[in-house]
Amino acid sequence: MKVMIAEDELLSREELAHLLGQIEDIELCPSARNGKELLRLQKEHQPQLIFLDIEMPEMNGVEAARQLAESSPPPLIIFTTAYEQYALEAFGLRALDYLLKPVDEERLSESLQRARERLQELAPQTVPKAPISNLLLEEGDKLVVVKPDRIFFAEKEERRVVIHCDRGRFETRLTMQELQDKLAGHPFVRCHRSFLVNLDFVDEIEPWQNGTYNILLKGLGGVKVPVSRAAAKEVLQRLER
Repeated sequence: MKVMIAEDELLSREELAHLLGQIEDIELCPSARNGKELLRLQKEHQPQLIFLDIEMPEMNGVEAARQLAESSPPPLIIFTTAYEQYALEAFGLRALDYLLKPVDEERLSESLQRARERLQELAPQTVPKAPISNLLLEEGDKLVVVKPDRIFFAEKEERRVVIHCDRGRFETRLTMQELQDKLAGHPFVRCHRSFLVNLDFVDEIEPWQNGTYNILLKGLGGVKVPVSRAAAKEVLQRLER
């Protein structure tokens, strides 16, 4: 997802860029420092989502959002501001969300999940691909064939993704998003930005803290996989199907 930040305050701009830079499926475009610069950069880079500060010099965020709404396709807008009184005006412009500064990481995750869902709704409908039957994973100088239904979960460790399955532990060069796409059609869910879990191996779910959960997996000796607050609703809904 291509994301742009429009923010005149350097510290706020850098803090938000730092949070977004840690998220796997985010591609950060150059940032804008005012509304006029935003309109120019938006035409050049075509971001799908813009985090837009309301109070900026030259052209404020509200006026910039009105002009962005006329572009084709218009980007999704999440307003950021230190002032709650702008919320009504923000939603009047059909903003996707409204975040108060300093931006809370959990609220940011919720907003991004909302953006992903909206972009999926807006995407042209394509014929779904048949689920893959095998996944080829490297082990030294050879390739190992792994059945998707034998994968328990995957996790991101530093810069690599590690897949845990009945044949052991395998590192892959795939990003978490690429692995998730490959496993589409199988019962996997992104339960956390750093974890992908096979729902067929879920044994129990226990509440943790602040709306988060831990998943206990069958037959793995008490291994727990975290569920973020942003992903909890989808995980619980998928398990009830």
